[in-house]
Amino acid sequence: MQIGADIFCDSQCVIQELEHRFPSPSFFPTADSGLMIGLSRWTDGALFDLTVKIVLGSAGDDLPRDFAEDRGRLYLGADWAEGLKKANENLPHLASQMRGPMSWLNMQLSDGRKYLLGPEAAAIDAQFYHLVWFLRGRWNKGPAFLSEFPHLEKWEAGIADIGHGTFSDMAPEEAIQQAADCEPLEAQSEDQHDPQGLVAGMRVTVSPDVDGGEQPVEGVLVAISSQRLAIRRTDPELGNINVHFPRIGYRFTVLG
Repeated sequence: MQIGADIFCDSQCVIQELEHRFPSPSFFPTADSGLMIGLSRWTDGALFDLTVKIVLGSAGDDLPRDFAEDRGRLYLGADWAEGLKKANENLPHLASQMRGPMSWLNMQLSDGRKYLLGPEAAAIDAQFYHLVWFLRGRWNKGPAFLSEFPHLEKWEAGIADIGHGTFSDMAPEEAIQQAADCEPLEAQSEDQHDPQGLVAGMRVTVSPDVDGGEQPVEGVLVAISSQRLAIRRTDPELGNINVHFPRIGYRFTVLG
């Protein structure tokens, strides 16, 4: 997500920044924000990996090779071709592992509540919805699989009815110009308890904690906390930009 000359990477950062800027209606309408954020490490991590294995494994040889090479390494490891073969062979087992979590959601919704935590939609609804959407739309047995869970399907339809709001297209050139016309947020902060001893002013590289083939991002630390870090980058065309990353799931390495 880009706002002016600030770039927010990963849904963890995006949702927290949106909550900060637009607190009403809240993504966290109950007192369970910490639990929801914690659960996102499962829904966006192991549970999403399981969903991807089911979808990619079911596609088998019909999966476009360029897509398999791009996403396969991230979710199935460097030897993604072998991982894809194993996922195809183990589809019944993988489906059985997904059936449990779907039954938990169905149980949570069995009292007739509209959303997972009650009458108001929350971040946790989005955390689970994208998995259900993926299973239904990208797995040929997804609709039949999900039909076992009537409360979940009713909730799924309610989430879909929320829609995507109002938006307008922006060309890449416009986004670049907007960054060039703005200065990044003042984001300086320190964390005296940082286990790595990171302090503002250090030059670091940032990369995901999994090997998905991405190139590390380099910059100067300007903000540090237990949950987020921001680095300053300077580009000849853009000037200064801040790039914000979650602390969880990313590796920060100090350059000499």
